[in-house]
Amino acid sequence: MVIHLKIIGVLFILLALIHLIFPRYFNWKIELKSLSLVNRQMMSIHTFFVALIVLLMGLLCLTSAIELTTTKLGKTISLGLAIFWSLRLFIQFFGYSNQLWKGKTFETFVHIFFVVLWLYVSVLFWVAYFY
Repeated sequence: MVIHLKIIGVLFILLALIHLIFPRYFNWKIELKSLSLVNRQMMSIHTFFVALIVLLMGLLCLTSAIELTTTKLGKTISLGLAIFWSLRLFIQFFGYSNQLWKGKTFETFVHIFFVVLWLYVSVLFWVAYFY
């Protein structure tokens, strides 16, 4: 169990770092130009805080894997993370249109990768809670 939480910790840290390329990769300078200033800034600021919280979750998993499975507080945190990532898995199917990935090789790979990742993370935190 501990090794899986540490693996997730590393994956979360990598995922947080990937957020750094979002503005350039998704061409936000052009794509978001038609939005109001507040909406453009909300995209940037919310992306920063999503990346920050994912980074902190990664650090938590790396530094406190044993506590997440053995202490009352750790199990409570694991339950919260299980619910959070289970909802993220649900959103992967019902929040994004399949038009974004269907029939596109790279996008389909990314979609499947994140389905597997969110499933792995969700199951692991549920197991950590009930462990």
